[in-house]
Amino acid sequence: MADRGAAGARGGFGDRRGRGGDRRGGRGGEGGDRGDRGERRGFRGRGDRGRGGRGGRGDRRGRRDEESKGWVPCTKLGRLVADGKIKSMEEIYLHSLPVKEYQIVDHFLEGKLKDEVMKIMPVQKQTRAGQRTRFKAFVAVGDFNGHVGLGVKTSKEVATAIRGALINAKLSVIPVRRGYWGNKIGAPHTVPVKVTGKCGSVRIRLVPAPRGTGIVSGTTPKKLLQMAGVQDVFTSSTGQTASLGNFIKATFFALYHTYEFLTPDLWKETRFVQTPFQEHSAFLAKKHK
Repeated sequence: MADRGAAGARGGFGDRRGRGGDRRGGRGGEGGDRGDRGERRGFRGRGDRGRGGRGGRGDRRGRRDEESKGWVPCTKLGRLVADGKIKSMEEIYLHSLPVKEYQIVDHFLEGKLKDEVMKIMPVQKQTRAGQRTRFKAFVAVGDFNGHVGLGVKTSKEVATAIRGALINAKLSVIPVRRGYWGNKIGAPHTVPVKVTGKCGSVRIRLVPAPRGTGIVSGTTPKKLLQMAGVQDVFTSSTGQTASLGNFIKATFFALYHTYEFLTPDLWKETRFVQTPFQEHSAFLAKKHK
């Protein structure tokens, strides 16, 4: 027993609770020291990891204030447009330049571009907590003179979904080629050739029509065709056309294909010119604040 007492004195058989208490106490002291160092350095310790300490969402009016101040272009194409180096949307389409700022479309088509909300539908996602419902918006824009765009956006709020869909629609504005049925008298009034668009199970076919026929189609594609500036056209659709999203997308794809078919009047020799980026390389090389 005496030997055990000696061993306990050396630490071999001490009180376990005592040893554990010393360890906890030591770690607690270290944690306190770390917390003090964190306060001195200006950051919080591990205990302040709640959602309230992340800074929140900030001022929601910041984006609107920036828009009201004016447009500051972020891309090379935006800088050329803002400086007046590019005169029209056709120059952008000629060189297939990607438009990544909706203000570029507003710059050229401001006052002419009209927008319309085609549909707002709820969409749901099944989660562990139940169903999460969001709103999906379809917005179409057009100037009724050969330019049309379609945007889709999903968000928790209807207003946010419409705003995002409008921006996407402006970014997706495409040129629509128009032609004649029969003699080339007056302004182009119909699609130049038979074109087809498909989305999901919906397939729509646009057929040139004589002048004065009007737009022979359902309500959904008729709005988009009017925004594109098409006055006379026959349509034929198949599939589940009750799905408005797929129906309007198929119509948009059909209008997109109008410039993909080369008719004999487009067989002229192509004269290659420099792209705006090459032509104005010295301007783009300057540093803008």
